[in-house]
Amino acid sequence: MAKLNDNNEVKSRSMAQETWRRLIKNKGAVIGLIFLLTLVVVSILSGFIYDYDTDIIALNMGEALQAPSAAHWFGTDSLGRDIFARILYGARYSLMIGVGAVAIGLVIGVTLGAIAGFYGGAVDQIIMRVVDVFYSIPNIMIAVVIVSLLGTSTVNLLIALCFTCATSFTRIARASVMTIRDQEYVEAAYELGLPTWKIILKHIIPNCLSPIIVQVTLLIGTTIIAASSLSFLGIGVPSPAPEWGAMLSEGRQHIRDASYMCVIPGIAIMLTVLALNLLGDGLRDALDPKMKK
Repeated sequence: MAKLNDNNEVKSRSMAQETWRRLIKNKGAVIGLIFLLTLVVVSILSGFIYDYDTDIIALNMGEALQAPSAAHWFGTDSLGRDIFARILYGARYSLMIGVGAVAIGLVIGVTLGAIAGFYGGAVDQIIMRVVDVFYSIPNIMIAVVIVSLLGTSTVNLLIALCFTCATSFTRIARASVMTIRDQEYVEAAYELGLPTWKIILKHIIPNCLSPIIVQVTLLIGTTIIAASSLSFLGIGVPSPAPEWGAMLSEGRQHIRDASYMCVIPGIAIMLTVLALNLLGDGLRDALDPKMKK
């Protein structure tokens, strides 16, 4: 009887409620989610706590290269700027680039993947061959070429990284749509006279969301690393913006006498990407139909 009641309770929950219930049982995913929410809140509050011109980029050579202390929790850099303030403010750049590039790539990739998977034939061949060309080139190389052509700026970096995200989403969306397009409810929608675009948007894409949602969390972490790598090379977010990769690049000249300048931004990148991966793994398990018991 108790088992029957449990089954009825599961059936009464929506998909979102059931996914959330399984997600919060995963300790790693909860830790990652809490860290990311805290990072978002802190990055927003940093704009009210610190003034960009006076606290983030202003030079103070009298306090240059001070070790972590009560006055400067993470120390100061070679120009006397407080690293703690720059780390908090720099979270804005990493999150904005990571989320922005993935969001743009998501729209482009899912649209192309849905069209390719739904129509098949020549349309599928043309779209997927173009995607394969981009997919065969290392992501960093594509971004380097695009940024070099468009110029160094935050917007151009975001545009460059969205191309690499779009290729991943296109392949995932195409594979998911191909498994769904022949289902009975899709054929029923056709019989009712619904236009193709409405069938794709209302009946096919919503049923492909599980792998796409997981890929979103994982790609945000990958994009943050790519953005930091490009900033480290000097072709990402332009100086003196406190982007974590740029801070790493500035600190490498003092890695022997002020190693905290490299270690702290590196830890910030590592923890953020780790939190995203933990959340992505938790979402994958929560959305997996095999886990529904």
